[in-house]
Amino acid sequence: MKKIMLSVISVMCLVGFSSLSFAEEMGKMKGDMKGEMKGMKDEMKGDMKGEMKGMKDEMKGDMKGDMKGMKGDMKDMKGDMKGEMKGKMGEMGK
Repeated sequence: MKKIMLSVISVMCLVGFSSLSFAEEMGKMKGDMKGEMKGMKDEMKGDMKGEMKGMKDEMKGDMKGDMKGMKGDMKDMKGDMKGEMKGKMGEMGK
């Protein structure tokens, strides 16, 4: 009877110690995974920042080109209007 009880207690102790070591190992894995995920998050954040900056610069360049084109169009329109006004003024003077 004593041998059976001693065996049962021994088995319970082994199970308890293995559970503790398993829990400790799981805690370490959690910490490792958390660190890896943070690194990946930071890396993705940097990539996204770079992409957004590139897109912003590209849009800025496109807008500058569009504005220059619009300025040229406005100058042409202004010149045309001046010519029309001069023509009308000339007709009125006759």
